[in-house]
Amino acid sequence: MAAYREHITVSTILGAGYGLGATLALGFTPAQGALAGWFTALGGMLPDLDSETGRPVREMFGLVAAIAPLALVGRVIGWFGLPGDQETVILLIVMMYLAIRYGGAWLVGSLSVHRGMFHSFPAMVIAAEIAYLAYPSQLTTVKLLMACGTAVGFFSHLMLDEMYSVQWAGVRIKLKKSAGSAMKLFGKPFVPNVVTYSILSVLTYAMLVDAGLIEPRDPAVLMQQADEADLGTAESTRTAAAGEGASPFLETTLGEAVPLPNPSEDPAFPAPRRLVDETPRESPPRAASGLVFPPNVDPDAFAPVAR
Repeated sequence: MAAYREHITVSTILGAGYGLGATLALGFTPAQGALAGWFTALGGMLPDLDSETGRPVREMFGLVAAIAPLALVGRVIGWFGLPGDQETVILLIVMMYLAIRYGGAWLVGSLSVHRGMFHSFPAMVIAAEIAYLAYPSQLTTVKLLMACGTAVGFFSHLMLDEMYSVQWAGVRIKLKKSAGSAMKLFGKPFVPNVVTYSILSVLTYAMLVDAGLIEPRDPAVLMQQADEADLGTAESTRTAAAGEGASPFLETTLGEAVPLPNPSEDPAFPAPRRLVDETPRESPPRAASGLVFPPNVDPDAFAPVAR
């Protein structure tokens, strides 16, 4: 296994080359190229978060805790609807720094093992996707530049670990026990694999949505559109027949507005027939006792007889 100093050296050299290439060959600004180089150097040290020694963990979480709050504070304010005043921003940065610097280090040290799923290709993709989602830019190309730099640095760490697991004994090649434990897709324990690939699936979906490749639809909106499609024609017909709230124009398939005819002004339209006869009628005769009889019945026939 390569030492921590060797990982830093290799990833820093790769970061310098990556940043210069992005600036000179791809047309990014010098500031963007310098940040991409820094992401590459940082990515080369990320797999050592599960290191059993204290120095790599302290330095890594110190760097991440110092940079991550600056990149994420805007998103946190938007997610929780917090005010964007100066005091709130400073308080959030301090709280995020403490949470990452101490809480994150304790959590990773408690749940991870050295050469676990942190040293794997899924972890490399997760680190790149976190860099993409966390980088505060509206340009997809710039976000991809930072994500690819993180992946390049991460891959250099895995490759160095695999290279140092090979020993040359003269002409013969001898492999250490750690051979194959860095560049892998799955680990031996089942639960870390499930957790890793679950995180990978969620971040991949979020990245595709952020890039505009997937447009999520709200189920409530879909139901509302279905209701409007089913009831829109019947509702418009009833509204036009009632003459209340109906639009005086009819939109054709070509997008033209044609005025609707007014039956009261156009002689071609006959007057509507009434289904109910509204002619006033006389009320039926009422007897002295207050009973109501049909018109052909004499009410006095049922009057009480005087004795």
